[in-house]
Amino acid sequence: MKVSGNAFCPCGSQKKFKKCCRVFHEGESPSSALELMKSRYSAYAASNSDYIINTTHRDNKDYTTDINSWKKQIHDFFNHTEFKGLEILEFIDGDNEAFVTFKAVLFQGAIDTSFIEKSKFVKVNNMWLYHSGEFIQ
Repeated sequence: MKVSGNAFCPCGSQKKFKKCCRVFHEGESPSSALELMKSRYSAYAASNSDYIINTTHRDNKDYTTDINSWKKQIHDFFNHTEFKGLEILEFIDGDNEAFVTFKAVLFQGAIDTSFIEKSKFVKVNNMWLYHSGEFIQ
């Protein structure tokens, strides 16, 4: 599913996508882990696998140098998922490490589902990257 530039941004900001997360997808660097987290959610909603890959830390369990295989896995997820909403529950900022706890609402098949994840982000060469996530019951 592509997101129109004039649509509301999937991150929930109430701004147009083209003036919100899409600026990061097009090359602007997020200034915080929170911006990165929201822009990654929007990248999933916009089917932008390149952004997901480029903002994932090498120590992440899903990271692989087999980019074609990784893109296929991400697109399989895109193709079976509708991204319905994002709610930020907690943001713990730091200079080189930060944590964002969020709730994501998804529609997969005929089922509405949601999950809560606490994500860890690390700064490498002045750029925030998604390191890992832990699902919370």
